[in-house]
Amino acid sequence: MTTDRSTLAAGHGRTADAPVLEIDRLTLRLPDDRAARPLLDGVSLTVAPGETVGLVGESGSGKSVACRSVLGLLPARARTSGQVRVAGRDVLTMGRADLAATRAGEVAMVFQDPRASVNPLRRVGDFLTEGLRATGVPAARATARAVELLGAVGIRDPRGALRRRPHEFSGGMLQRVVIAAALAGDPALVVADEPTTALDVTTQAEIIAILTRLQAERGTGLLFVTHDLELAAAICDRVYVMYAGRIVETGPTTGLFDRPRHPYTAGLLSCTPRLDPGAPAPRPIAGRPVSVAEAPPGCAFAARCPYAQPRCTQEVPALTAHGAGLAACHRADEGILP
Repeated sequence: MTTDRSTLAAGHGRTADAPVLEIDRLTLRLPDDRAARPLLDGVSLTVAPGETVGLVGESGSGKSVACRSVLGLLPARARTSGQVRVAGRDVLTMGRADLAATRAGEVAMVFQDPRASVNPLRRVGDFLTEGLRATGVPAARATARAVELLGAVGIRDPRGALRRRPHEFSGGMLQRVVIAAALAGDPALVVADEPTTALDVTTQAEIIAILTRLQAERGTGLLFVTHDLELAAAICDRVYVMYAGRIVETGPTTGLFDRPRHPYTAGLLSCTPRLDPGAPAPRPIAGRPVSVAEAPPGCAFAARCPYAQPRCTQEVPALTAHGAGLAACHRADEGILP
């Protein structure tokens, strides 16, 4: 049975209508000898309770850096400006104790490779109960909670699974364990960083079904990071498109994919394989992504854009309203995209 989201929020002292995540003009720079441009450049996004928000783009666009900032996991010697507010509190200004408490109770992360998330020498039960016991939950209650969560994510014989070690699970089963661990503290927000990339197609569908079902039942906000636009279209309420550390387009999923305003979004869609009868063959985006060693003037996508004009190579386009969404393109209102 699905629980009312406002009741869930109130039960944790959260305001039901307040965003569980607000990234506000976040800029993250490495020392000049490591990067010529910011890894994140004025990134802003929000996630509401019970909402699934997609963050899409090619490798190197800044997706993973953005989502790791939500837990305060920043690169060494990084300089930041802006805010990352989880349940109204800025993660970037928290002390160590407050940050640990936020990670334990307000936000959880599901990483791309489940085997990189767990200690291979420890039993799964230790992994699942560690965070609960650290917050003062008695051992017996923590174990009961772990059994409940393993059952919720579809692990057979959950009590027996507590005694097994990670190598005894397949990749898909271990990702279920990681999802169970992420939900152990009943977080307001789950950040999923390409959680299905290392899995086969059938297992991917099972993991997505588990995530979306548990999110709906618990009223959890979900920030879903992916390079798969078809997957984003299937599960996300809204989508942010990233390129070279910037948000270049955002809007409700249906409108954004039906009528993209930015050539990069259109390019991502055109290179996505389709199974529809008569669908055109995928067309790759020309050129290569901008590396962190490059800081081109103007629009970072201009060198790859078939619609670029001289202005595009000189002026950085602002992210402005177009229709129901926002786009950072000088020609967004010209109807140039097919």
